[in-house]
Amino acid sequence: MSEHSEILNVQDLAAWLKVSTRSIYEMTRDRGQQRHEIPLPILRLPVGLRFRRSDIEAWLNRCAEAGRVQ
Repeated sequence: MSEHSEILNVQDLAAWLKVSTRSIYEMTRDRGQQRHEIPLPILRLPVGLRFRRSDIEAWLNRCAEAGRVQ
C-alpha cells in the first residue's frame, strides 16, 4: 500500500499531528466540525473513525493556505 493511500486510526493521526487523541475526537465531533471553517476529513466506519493520509495532507495544506490569507 502506498503511503498516500494509508489509512490511519485516531491514535495514528494523533501521533502524526503531535496532538492528543482527545483533540482528534474533539475535532471529529459534530460541534467540532461546525466550529472550523475547514473541517477534518473523517471516514466513519463500523470499526471506528479512520482517516486517509492523503485527505489529511490536503486538509493541512488548505489550513495553511487559509492561515496565509488572513
